[in-house]
Amino acid sequence: MAISVIIKTLNEEKRIAATIESALTALQRRGGEVIVADSGSSDSTIEIAARYPTVIAQIVPPALPSCGIGPQLGFQYSRHDYVCLIDGDMLLDADFLDEAVRFLENHPTIAGVTGHVEEMHVANLEFARRVNRNAPENRTGQIDRMNGGGLYRRSAIEDVGYLSDRNLHGYEEFDLGIRLRSAGWGLYRLDRRFVQHFGHTVNSYRLLMRRWKSKYLYGIGELLRASLGKPYFPQLLRELPELRLWGLVHLWWLFCLCLIVFLSDKLVAIGIVLAMIAGVVTLAGIKKRSLSMGLYTVVAWFFHAAALPVGMLRSRRRPDKLIESRILGKPA
Repeated sequence: MAISVIIKTLNEEKRIAATIESALTALQRRGGEVIVADSGSSDSTIEIAARYPTVIAQIVPPALPSCGIGPQLGFQYSRHDYVCLIDGDMLLDADFLDEAVRFLENHPTIAGVTGHVEEMHVANLEFARRVNRNAPENRTGQIDRMNGGGLYRRSAIEDVGYLSDRNLHGYEEFDLGIRLRSAGWGLYRLDRRFVQHFGHTVNSYRLLMRRWKSKYLYGIGELLRASLGKPYFPQLLRELPELRLWGLVHLWWLFCLCLIVFLSDKLVAIGIVLAMIAGVVTLAGIKKRSLSMGLYTVVAWFFHAAALPVGMLRSRRRPDKLIESRILGKPA
C-alpha cells in the first residue's frame, strides 16, 4: 500500500537533500509520494528540494510558521492511506516503513506507529538527555504521543478532524496523541530505529533563546488554550507533569516577590532569594549528576514557566481550516 511521506522544513538547506533521498529510498518497495511542507524557508531549501521528484507546498500569508502548521500543510496535499511524518533534518530508516505498515495492518485499532529517534548530535545538553533509553522519547510499546514523527493511518487522522493544530508552536504531537486516544485509537513505538536526527549543535542557552524567539516555548500554553472545554482536558492535566512544575515555579516567584516586598531589610530578602536559587540549582545538579546540567535545568524552568501564560493568551485560528499555501513543485 502506497505511503505519503511528509517532510517538514524551515531553512533546512544543509540536510534536506539527504532527507529526501532517504525518503525516496524507503518508498522504493511500496511506492508513494514525498511532500516537502515548507513553512517559509528563506535559504536554498526549496531550490534543493526541486531537484527531486517531490511535491513542494509552501505557506503564504496570512499563514505563519509554527510547529503545527507544517504537518497539516503536508497532510492537506497528501493522497495515500498511510502518512509518514519526518523533519527536514532526519534520515528515514530504509526498512522502517515495511515493518510499520505490517504492524498497522495487524493492529486495526492502532492509529500510528513509530520507532526510536537516533540523535546524531549530542553535544547539546537537551539532545544528550534524549539518548537515555529510559527517557519518554525512547519507551517502547503503547505511548501517549509520537515525538519526532512516525507512520499514521489516514482514516484515524480523518476520524479526529486534522493531523496537527496550525496554532501550536510546540506540543503538537501530544495534541494529536490525546485527540486520537480520546477517540479510541492507540499509538505504539517499535523497539527499532525510525530515523537518525541531526539536531541543533548550538549552545544549549542559545537554543533556549531561539526557542523563545520562535515561540516554541509558547506551545504548552497554546495547547492548554486549545484544549479548554474539550472532554479530554482533565486527562491532559494529568498527563503533563510539567504543568505542575511550571505552577510551582510561579508560586516560587510569588514567594520571592513577597519576601522582597514585605521584608524591611531588602539586602536580607535578596540574599534569601539568591540562596534559594543556589540551593535549587545544586539539588538539580545532584539529580542530573552535573552542576552545569542543573543550572541549565533551572534556567529552562524559568523560561518555560514565563512562556506558559503568554501561550495561553495568544489568539487562535480554526485548526481544521485550509492552510493558505502554494505549490512550488510537483513530481516529474
